[in-house]
Amino acid sequence: MKKPFVTKEQIEEIVKTYPTPFHIYDERGIRENVRALCEAFSWNPGFKEYFAVKATPNPFLMQILHEYGCGCDCSSMAELALSEAVGITGKDIMFSSNDTPPEEFACCEKLGGIINLDDITHIEAVEKAVGYLPKTMSCRFNPGGLFVLSNGIMDNPGDSKYGMTEAQIFEAFRIMKEKGVEHFGIHAFLASNTVTNEYYPMLAKVLFELAVRLAKETGVHVAFINLSGGIGIPYRPDQEANDIRVIGEGVRKVYEEVLIPAGMGDVAIYTELGRFMLGPYGGLVTRAINEKHTYKEYIGVDACAANLMRPAIYGAYHHITVLGKEDADCDHMYDVTGSLCENCDKFAVDRKLPAIDMGDYLFIHDAGAHGHSMGYNYNGKLRSAELLLQEDGSVRLIRRAETLNDYFATLDCFEIGKKLIRQ
Repeated sequence: MKKPFVTKEQIEEIVKTYPTPFHIYDERGIRENVRALCEAFSWNPGFKEYFAVKATPNPFLMQILHEYGCGCDCSSMAELALSEAVGITGKDIMFSSNDTPPEEFACCEKLGGIINLDDITHIEAVEKAVGYLPKTMSCRFNPGGLFVLSNGIMDNPGDSKYGMTEAQIFEAFRIMKEKGVEHFGIHAFLASNTVTNEYYPMLAKVLFELAVRLAKETGVHVAFINLSGGIGIPYRPDQEANDIRVIGEGVRKVYEEVLIPAGMGDVAIYTELGRFMLGPYGGLVTRAINEKHTYKEYIGVDACAANLMRPAIYGAYHHITVLGKEDADCDHMYDVTGSLCENCDKFAVDRKLPAIDMGDYLFIHDAGAHGHSMGYNYNGKLRSAELLLQEDGSVRLIRRAETLNDYFATLDCFEIGKKLIRQ
């Protein structure tokens, strides 16, 4: 059974200042998790985690991770700007983008970040944008086909828009070396949200073997190998969580089997985790405000898919705890819904929960990554606040809720916009 990191009593106190809905994050859990990651890969002197900013682009949380040496994995101009504002620059930035506007390559180089190319044609694009190729660059690899582990097919890289073929990455490294690049990196992302300790070691074997071939055939110096993201979290209560220390040890064994004999023991290992870093340490707190009895039993809450869209667009499972009723029997079947004009706006379908009374607070688990960040304004819904439950038990506002002024601000070129903002 999943246990929330906040109690009903805590939420009742918090809502006196910050009304629902809101996202809340657990500082203690975040810190414990990042320490475990760093320990798991401490065998590699060059190890660095580049937090996937897209997962939870909040500077307060980014600063916490940066205290442990984490950099930022950015994929847009806004994420680059946010990283700079936090004080994360230079080689602490990994820029992994696709279909990239040239000005974003130029911005990354200005900040001193590492550009990770998604396509061989981007070599020329970087040259035009920057005027030269940086001394350190990386390329994203896509092996094609299906990615299979012992527990079945994990994903279909061959159907993915990301990365270069093996032939292309060999050609890219040759071109880049001729143009003055001195230090090379390899990056790949082959499966998302894997709940297995096998994924990283198997991915590492693919990339380590590729690195050995590249070094031998092109003569380049492979400085780092970026295992990117893909380590998932157990959204369902019956799933077993990944063990990051087992994963780190698995990667170490492959490193010693493949890279060390090839004389490549100086290769740094990088990761770009988002969901694993923050997913379990954030929750969406919402209040039951409506009940409906038709062909099904519905509980309407004051949050909607604009606050957490994964269940609506993916049919993704997020566990729900009715705060204060953790020990009650789950003997009622509900659809838990939001107020959008979309029938998919449901946090749960046919979910067994305790009897829910109006005013009850629901804690929607595992919303710490790809939750608030994927919010939107359909139906004029306003993005909710983000709060941090600090280690001492106090609560800090780390992003205020949007207001109608925020929503109408971009209409200031029309008289109606000016009128609405004045109101």
